[in-house]
Amino acid sequence: MKFPRNARIFRGQLDASPFVGVLFLVAIFLLLNSSLVFVPGVAIKLPEAADLPGVIGPTITVAVDSNQHFYFRNQIIRENDLQVALRKAALETKERLTLMLLADKTVSADTLVQLAKLARAAGLREAILVTRTTAAPARTKSPQCVCPNPNR
Repeated sequence: MKFPRNARIFRGQLDASPFVGVLFLVAIFLLLNSSLVFVPGVAIKLPEAADLPGVIGPTITVAVDSNQHFYFRNQIIRENDLQVALRKAALETKERLTLMLLADKTVSADTLVQLAKLARAAGLREAILVTRTTAAPARTKSPQCVCPNPNR
């Protein structure tokens, strides 16, 4: 049995409208993808430092943003309420707590000292400024081969 061959090679012009339509759809998806996603939280830019030791034991965290607002347990809190909350947290824990300060780069030293005093009044004895590790330096030279045979 012989089947008829109806397939012919297309030699005409391509219609550009389907390609343009798909291109516009992709552009709309890319634009909406970035603008509709809400990232919750407060932007805090930590100072950078390298080779600092970590903390052993229980910690409690207080964040300070660039507008000098305090955040404790993911909530904005006033200074007086923060001292009460820190005292309550220190009494709830039998071990010694360490206060971890997540302070923005722009926060003044006076605010950090004030927060450390507040923590000491609440019964915390240690306060540590949290930093971000520095990025690895870029390689400027290409790696060299160290070969045991100098003739290579």
